[in-house]
Amino acid sequence: MESITPSPSIAPARGFARVCVARHGETAWNLEGILQGWSDVPLNELGREQSFAMARSFVGERFDAVWSSPLIRARECAEIIAGELQLAPPVIHTGLMERGFGVIQGVPKTELAELNPALLQQILRRNPAAEFDGGESIDEFADRVIDALEDIGAQSASKRVLVITHGWVMDVITRHIRGLPRDTILNMKRRNGESLWLEVSGLSVRELHRPEADPWN
Repeated sequence: MESITPSPSIAPARGFARVCVARHGETAWNLEGILQGWSDVPLNELGREQSFAMARSFVGERFDAVWSSPLIRARECAEIIAGELQLAPPVIHTGLMERGFGVIQGVPKTELAELNPALLQQILRRNPAAEFDGGESIDEFADRVIDALEDIGAQSASKRVLVITHGWVMDVITRHIRGLPRDTILNMKRRNGESLWLEVSGLSVRELHRPEADPWN
């Protein structure tokens, strides 16, 4: 892929990667309240429309590359955006996968309310300290997400890149950039297509602010 040089007014600081992290578009399981985790669930029609809207909102951002989780809901979103922005196909990074929820992946929340109401309450609160049988621990998950972010930053020095990933992944990144303990409950949930802007260099990650509105508002 031919690199595009950002204009001086918006170029990343020398040695830093400008990274936009965004949640994938909507899936049927999002609507139905089914825990996805590592289950490979495609975008629904609205999710694809959101992906095209994201691409339109990113025109002029001069991204050099798109990175993605390997899960199809993120990968399809990333492929749509890369195609619309005339960029190379997304680079896949396994560290960007959603948290592994173990045996409850694919279980509707209505069913989980009967099977394990206490765990459901932890999930609804997005409690990172919740324990999932057969799934990832809080530290296993957070370690791989931050390692992936630092790896992408190292490979993208002085470039601008878009990263398509998942909601719980964005929670990990939010805690990290705000200096919060890993078990902090954020009392928020990133919407499908919502983005987070960062500057990454080595172990340094700081949040940036993009004034534009979300693409579907």
